[in-house]
Amino acid sequence: MPDSIFTVSPAPHIKSGLSSRKIMYLVALSLLPAGIAGVYIFGLSSLKVIALSILACIASEAVFLKLRNKDPMVALDGSAILTGLLLAYNLPPEIPFWIPVIGGVVSIIIGKQIFGGLGHNIFNPALVGRVFLQISWPVYMTTWKNPRWAVDAVSTATPLAREGAASFSYMDLFLGNHGGCMGEVCILALLLGAAVLLFTKIISFHIPASFIGAVMLFGWIFGGEGFFKGDFIFHLLTGGLVLGAFFMATDYVTRPLTKKGKVIFGIGCGLLTILIRLRGGYPEGVSYAILFMNAVVPMIDRYTKTRKYGFVQG
Repeated sequence: MPDSIFTVSPAPHIKSGLSSRKIMYLVALSLLPAGIAGVYIFGLSSLKVIALSILACIASEAVFLKLRNKDPMVALDGSAILTGLLLAYNLPPEIPFWIPVIGGVVSIIIGKQIFGGLGHNIFNPALVGRVFLQISWPVYMTTWKNPRWAVDAVSTATPLAREGAASFSYMDLFLGNHGGCMGEVCILALLLGAAVLLFTKIISFHIPASFIGAVMLFGWIFGGEGFFKGDFIFHLLTGGLVLGAFFMATDYVTRPLTKKGKVIFGIGCGLLTILIRLRGGYPEGVSYAILFMNAVVPMIDRYTKTRKYGFVQG
């Protein structure tokens, strides 16, 4: 039989037309509505932070790749741009210029390249940078700017802060009419981007639905004065929940592989988020929750892996 009839190659045997480069740029494009909303709400200072964060990530990746004797142009594959964009969205809009620069360097080198580069990191790089900045410069990271049309230029309370919780309507929270990180405040813009990712099947609903559902459920049960009296809609519309659930917890490299594993991962993220929000020292817990669950992904994958084809249980 002629050899040309068969083609022998390693897995995967079913391939998609979407490369990792295309996926990175599609996710970045889906984040544009939130960025445009952030610039509109807080002014051009937001655009400066976004630009500095992205440039710091690209430059850090290029330099580190050069030091490893690899092609520095790989820094333009979209992953560094996406990391910089997500980091910027997790920062206050008028933070000092050197904060996003340092955050970008930490995100790429500590969160990604030190593990071997794209596909090898166990933690979401943007969240590594964000948490590093939060721990190192908490005052800068918690000094919030009100929307540019507000009377006061700077606010010290976000909706999640105890003193700011009762100051906002649901519509204010949905449209981003309040202080906070530039890319997380406008829920409408984030949902538009999330719809693109779901429609194009870049992500599935398993992690976002279980993550958000867990936060709302546990927020309803434990978030009020007594059981089942919490304002679960408030917990949905505040902080970085929507940004984290759709754009960071779904990161291909740091999420579980199976559908069952994704649901477990999402529930774990939601439970930790509401635990930190209600009982922790920080008003927000999304970043810490995702990073913690990133660390247990190998264990989740181990116990939720699919049965091998042809395997018979003994």
